[in-house]
Amino acid sequence: MGSSLSHFLLPRHSPVASAADPGLGDLPESCVASVMVYLEPSEICSLSMVNRSFRDASSADFVWESKLPVNYGLIIDTVFGAVDENDDNENFPNNLCKRDIYSKLCRPNYFDGGTKKVWLDKGTGRVCLSISANGLAITGIDDRRYWSRIETDESRFHSVAYLQQIWWFEVDGEVDFPFPAGSYSIFYRLQVGRASRRFGRRICNSEHVHGWDKKPVQFQLSTSDGQQASTQCYLKEAGKWKYHHVGDFIVTGSGATMKVKFSMTQIDCTHTKGGLCVDSVLICPGEFTERLKRF
Repeated sequence: MGSSLSHFLLPRHSPVASAADPGLGDLPESCVASVMVYLEPSEICSLSMVNRSFRDASSADFVWESKLPVNYGLIIDTVFGAVDENDDNENFPNNLCKRDIYSKLCRPNYFDGGTKKVWLDKGTGRVCLSISANGLAITGIDDRRYWSRIETDESRFHSVAYLQQIWWFEVDGEVDFPFPAGSYSIFYRLQVGRASRRFGRRICNSEHVHGWDKKPVQFQLSTSDGQQASTQCYLKEAGKWKYHHVGDFIVTGSGATMKVKFSMTQIDCTHTKGGLCVDSVLICPGEFTERLKRF
């Protein structure tokens, strides 16, 4: 097998190869494309640099359509607005090939007034969605005695909600989105304490941190088809962004939207709590769960 492969890869000018010896460039483009359907997107991109035949095969629509979510058209309509075949959408041209559609969907795409963004994981084509603190319902957010908005480059959305002190802590949210079939996990991205920089070094201000060691924070989720999950934990490790797992849900079909509601509460009014940064909520494929729990 090794000698056969070596023979196949020999350059045309090699004295060992005759003019009739086939090379990779002689493979029919359709055959190469048919093999690429079974490869990961990163592998397809690598093979596209082998020669012109491979490059052309890697651009085939049916290759990249196999990597896109089954309901990618519905996702495009939800994020960019309905795309008509005869009219160009200002944010999403209707003449893109499937490879360019995949590439565009892999970038973070903001919607719902910039409070949400969605993207495809480049390696798997699975949908990820994030909701900013501005897109969440936070009890007391408009009262500066309790909460404030802080600009920071440590957030996906460049700002976080910072809690100084409050009795009733509640942060809710919901999203109605056409998730492709599969399992998903929900996380809150939080940090105990307020980070800043001094003389170029990152430091954490724990001035307002209190109350999180007295009672655990409750996390809950529910879906429009009746799924529910809940968990609880104490908030620890000041100065470090952590993903706190809310729970998981499963989507069985890809033809409609699913409404998902989630909440984070600590409503024991026997004590105040404070010193917490709320960045965002992340909804991602279930296979990412263990990796995120380590952060």
